[in-house]
Amino acid sequence: MGSIVYNKLIRDKIPQIIENAGKIPVVETLDSETYKRFLDAKLEEELQEYLSSDKAEELADLVEVVYAILKYKGIDLETFEDIRLKKATERGGFEKRLLLKEVLDK
Repeated sequence: MGSIVYNKLIRDKIPQIIENAGKIPVVETLDSETYKRFLDAKLEEELQEYLSSDKAEELADLVEVVYAILKYKGIDLETFEDIRLKKATERGGFEKRLLLKEVLDK
């Protein structure tokens, strides 16, 4: 019997998908501190996958991890959107495609 070791955070339905494929998933439920650490690692993983592929599907995975982090931190989507809009109102968005090259003293 062979195995592949992953040691990474997975979506909730992955164990059932693995079982449906005739295999046995070995999983554990993480404590809060460990979960946060694995969420951070998953965020980095999904960012790298998006940067490598530039696919909307990978961007959706990245956003799903952001949603999980918000839930972990107890921040609802409405509050998060309020924070985002406040920053956008005060500092703007990225629509103008501006690149700050340097700042000169007067």
